[in-house]
Amino acid sequence: MRLLYLTAGTGSFYCGTCLRDGTLVKALRELGHDALLAPLYLPLVLEEAIPSERVHLGGINAFLAHRGIALPRFVQDWLDSPRLLSWTAGKRDMTGARSLGELTHAMLLGEDGSQACEVEKLLSWLATLGRVDAILLSNGLLLGLAKPLARALGAPVLCSLQGEAPYLDALVEPWRERCWKAIGDAARDVEAFLPVSGYTRALMVERARLASERMHLVPNGIELDGFTAAAVPPDPPAIGYLARLCRDKGLPTLFEAFLRVRRRPGCERVRLIAAGTALEPDRALVRELERRARAAGLSDAVEFHADVTRDEKIALLARCSVFSVPATYGESFGLYLLEAWAMGLPVVQPEHAVFPELLGATGGGVLCRPDDPDALASALGDLLLDPERARRLGRAGQRAVEERYTHLHMARAVERICRISAPRGAPAPAH
Repeated sequence: MRLLYLTAGTGSFYCGTCLRDGTLVKALRELGHDALLAPLYLPLVLEEAIPSERVHLGGINAFLAHRGIALPRFVQDWLDSPRLLSWTAGKRDMTGARSLGELTHAMLLGEDGSQACEVEKLLSWLATLGRVDAILLSNGLLLGLAKPLARALGAPVLCSLQGEAPYLDALVEPWRERCWKAIGDAARDVEAFLPVSGYTRALMVERARLASERMHLVPNGIELDGFTAAAVPPDPPAIGYLARLCRDKGLPTLFEAFLRVRRRPGCERVRLIAAGTALEPDRALVRELERRARAAGLSDAVEFHADVTRDEKIALLARCSVFSVPATYGESFGLYLLEAWAMGLPVVQPEHAVFPELLGATGGGVLCRPDDPDALASALGDLLLDPERARRLGRAGQRAVEERYTHLHMARAVERICRISAPRGAPAPAH
């Protein structure tokens, strides 16, 4: 099949959605499909380079269009330069939700909103593609494109659902309510939805009034090359964390739990190893936690690693004994759990959002009360003091990833839904 996959980039940092989308496109290509990856708004930042077209609906031009500022086409093309967009994204937050409510709503209106000219530029590029069997959107925030894309290419539109709710709920009113409604309105132009978890499926059916009969669960998957459990337990033992180094992911909660674990008999040598993307607000948090570690005489027991590569994060996970990312919000999946399990690590996660679903499906860890450092410390300490139980849980998670959560499992599920939605032999669109 010839597949067009559209996803929004970040321009300057890794994010779970981008990594998942890049992995999916790579896996679809491994299965023999002609999968074209098209970045929107900002360039993609991936662990492994995947050839893609230039950035479409570039973030600078989208902002200017929303402000009614018209520029010559050659200037617009220059502003869509991936290098310029990445530089701009590195200087300011172009993906945060709080200040983007009005623009997000305009994007969800697609050709009926302020982005009509930008959408038309995208459609002009699509006219050069020829036949496409199916169009895949990365998430529900791109649903404003569903109708014009389907019309231009004569192909069904499929939309993954991953991470929309936390972003939308961070918008200020009246844009929060308007954006939720716009997603529901645009859903009529989508053939199938691909939620990454049962939690996300139920949430989007309830909040956006999406049709449950069009939902097809497609759990995330990772490429396992390089991931392997350590041959011997790490010495000294360590608590691992791999996600954005921010409050929403629960880093302060984990730090407080670590301090409590260190006071537990038998856990005096335990370390904390935290790695992940660090934007400017996150660096201030890291500096504060480093200051607190120094004040507690634990500087040598705490490590923070920002913006690590794939090889670096595997090496860091190999030094960990247990793992936790105690996210404070409604996480839709959490690729970091698959990565920890692929290394044979048991996990401790808060009992909310997707985590009960994933731990129930894998048997790879234990749950604790959300946003509670004492409960988290108790669960982590119990595993650190019971290495045999920790090993059993870690092995259960590892088996589950190998059997059900690889990149090819994910791609085959998407492939099956695409074949149902877009039978071979469909006529090419007329341009």
